Amino acid sequence: MTLGALEILKRIKEALYLDNSTILEALRIEGIDIDAETLESYLKHPKHKAHQEIGYTLLGAFLDGFIAYKRGENKQRPDENEEVILDYNLILKKLRVALELKEHELHILFALVDFPIGKQQLKALFRAPSHKNFKPCDTQTFRAFLEGLAEFYYGVTAH
Repeated sequence: MTLGALEILKRIKEALYLDNSTILEALRIEGIDIDAETLESYLKHPKHKAHQEIGYTLLGAFLDGFIAYKRGENKQRPDENEEVILDYNLILKKLRVALELKEHELHILFALVDFPIGKQQLKALFRAPSHKNFKPCDTQTFRAFLEGLAEFYYGVTAH
């Protein structure tokens, strides 16, 4: 079962201990100006009457804004006309860039949740889809990444 945009955003928010103001700022960086009340309606349970649907476009904007929020504005903008498909591999890449995660840290992250991943397997997740050694990230690997991220940052902030 794949994760929806809302569940991914919530898991990232929880794993990294992000408050709503950080999410709003990341979205503003990408030119999406929503208020706190609207964000709250996105984050509500889908069965709640005030819930508004969040799409992958908004999730992608948040991730791009989060990179700029953490690392500074990117002067080179991708071609606006080029359609980008937000999949687990791209989300992994964007979080890796935003958090400046090195390869050894990624191995630690997966090990924290007892999800061993080989060096070549890990590299394959970050390759271009056109590369012969590219490996699509499956739901189980993506969930392990998000859980490991939560463990990784919990351990860092708890000291």
